[in-house]
Amino acid sequence: MYSNPKTMKELCAYAIHTRRQRASEHRRLALIDGECSGLTDKEYKRVVVGQKSNFSKAKKFTHNRYWKETSKRFEVNELKLIKKTL
Repeated sequence: MYSNPKTMKELCAYAIHTRRQRASEHRRLALIDGECSGLTDKEYKRVVVGQKSNFSKAKKFTHNRYWKETSKRFEVNELKLIKKTL
């Protein structure tokens, strides 16, 4: 069989051949390992799935909007006044 078909007939024959080959391989594996089945309770409980998180939003907030107010320039008198109120 051609691995690189050049005409349409060769392509159709190649497709049929590869499809049959894949099916026979699948049947062979099913005979050895058995049919596919779902997970058992023990296997299902062992699977760890991550939940939804907000980490990227918090990072964006702390790196951008959180520091907007601190970028203002203060005069020395204003800083002394702020220190007295704290």
